Parts: sequence; structure tokens; C-alpha cells
Amino acid sequence: MTQLAEERGMSVAACLTGTSLPPESVIDPNTEVTARQELTVVRNLLARFGDEPGLGVEAGSRYHISLYGPWGLALLSSRTLRDSVEVALRYVELAFAFGQLSFEEVGGEARLRFDDHEVPEDVRPFLAERVITGIQMLGRELFSAGVPMNRVTFQHPAPADTTRYREVFGLEPVFGAPANEAVFDAAYLDIPLPQANEWARSTCEQLCRDLLAKRQARTGVAGAVRDLLVRNPGEIPDQAAVASELFMSPRTLSRRLNEEGTSFRALLDEVRQMLSEELLNHTDMTTEQVAARLGYAEAASFIRAFRRWKGCPPQEYRTRGGRVPARVPELV
Repeated sequence: MTQLAEERGMSVAACLTGTSLPPESVIDPNTEVTARQELTVVRNLLARFGDEPGLGVEAGSRYHISLYGPWGLALLSSRTLRDSVEVALRYVELAFAFGQLSFEEVGGEARLRFDDHEVPEDVRPFLAERVITGIQMLGRELFSAGVPMNRVTFQHPAPADTTRYREVFGLEPVFGAPANEAVFDAAYLDIPLPQANEWARSTCEQLCRDLLAKRQARTGVAGAVRDLLVRNPGEIPDQAAVASELFMSPRTLSRRLNEEGTSFRALLDEVRQMLSEELLNHTDMTTEQVAARLGYAEAASFIRAFRRWKGCPPQEYRTRGGRVPARVPELV
């Protein structure tokens, strides 16, 4: 995207405005860019060049398998396109930060669908175009001749000029459609890929599993929720606000946390306990002030929760200097 901006006279620094990323970070392989930072770059780009028809298509046309490390190599070395699609979706979090990518086979057609209903509305057309075009470009690299599209559809209205779309897809997309889809003949799914290599595919898949496990262990959705819960002193957001920050619906957030073996309530409880100990140990705030800081409507609710966490009320905990009284074993 910064290359796209530079080609149009916009500096890398201007493109990165609001991200806190230095210009040199875009070519540093160790730089981790968050979804929010990427979204900021997209908005900076659209603010300057949003009137250009097919800007998302131009961005997506720069997708190359080589940019995606083990994920891309696993696709390239798969036995068939069907296997490649399965691998792509299994580890899609390594490649796509926004929306949901799904696949279905219906009536002799293969359909890759990009669901963007949880993506901020102002960037949906750009991201939908980028993803659907990216699918087309990856298909060309998997098959030297590419996979001819039967149909390409976008939910957003048609631009004034669709030349760029026709050049990339080889057909006129359908705009204002019910879904963002790339549709092709299902017969292509079982054609052997020219660079199939079972050893390479299995090795790259293992690398994908390791990368995903490390990422989820370090942060995951639960980690992102924890960060948001403690981000603003004096204000703990509710589940709807956290979900919005993560570009999800509250229902999707609940499902993702459940997959990680936790829940929003459990994380909120965990964060409140941690913050309460910090505030009681290192500030002179009263019990009422601590309760308010943690988002409790009344101090009594906080006191009950604290007793459940530590086995004593807040003031006793503070008097003991943060030491928790030993529990007397129950006789049975």
C-alpha cells in the first residue's frame, strides 16, 4: 500500500500517519503491523485517492504467494487446488486480518466468499476488492495459466469506470450483489498443481501451525481483549465496545473466546482482580474509588468480588500489605 501511495505522489511517512510506524518499518521483516495500524493506512490512502476506480483491485493485484512465507509455500506445494484451498482456509489468520473467507461447492461451481459485515463500512469496498483480486492473483501463481472466473461479484455499487476490473478478471464484475465472491468451475479443484510436493507441503503446514500457535499464545483474541480492558485508566469498556475495537460482533467475540477456552466475563474478572491488587497496593484510593475505577456500580459488589478472589475484604488485604491470610482447611 505504501508503494501504491508513492506511485501517486504520497510519501511513505504520510501514508503511515497515525500508525506510530516509522517509514523504514515497511521493509523490516521483523515489524509486526496490527490490524488497527493497517486500517489506518487504508484510510490514509482512501482519503487521498479514494475516488480512483478499482484502487482495491490495484492493491490486490500486488498479492504474490512469495509474500506469505510458509502459508504461501504450503499453497504452492499442495497436490490440487482443492487441497490448496483447504490449507489456505485452515491457516487464513496468517494472511488475512479482516473479514471472514469461506468456501463452498454448489452446482458444479466453486465459490470463495469474503464476508465483510464486521469490517468498518468506510473501508469495505477497498478491502473486498483487494481480497477478491488477491484470490485471482494467487490462482494465477498456482496455475501458470490461471483459473478462469465464471463470475466475480461485489456488494458495493459499480464505479464510474470498470476498465481495471475487466483487465484483471477477464470479465465485467457484478456490483450491488448479495455477496463478495470469486466463482469458478469446480472441475479446476481436482487438477494436479504443477509444483506439488508432499514433503514441502507438510513441512510448510507444520510451520504454519507453529506460527499460529505462537501468535495465539502471545496474544490471540483473549490477549487482545485483555489489552483493551486495561488500555484506558478509569474506563473499562463493555463487551460490545471491545468487540467493535476488534472489528467483530459481540457474538463472534464470544465464539472466538470460547474457542480459546475462556469468556469475556472471565477475562474481565481476571483484569479486575489484577487491577484491584495494583490499586490497593500502590495507591491511596478508597474502596469506593477502586470500585468505580473497575467499573462497579457500587462498592458492595466490588467487596464481594474481592472476597471471592482473595478470601478477605479489600481493606483487610491492604492492612496486611497485600498478603492474603492463610485459609483454614475445612474438616470433613
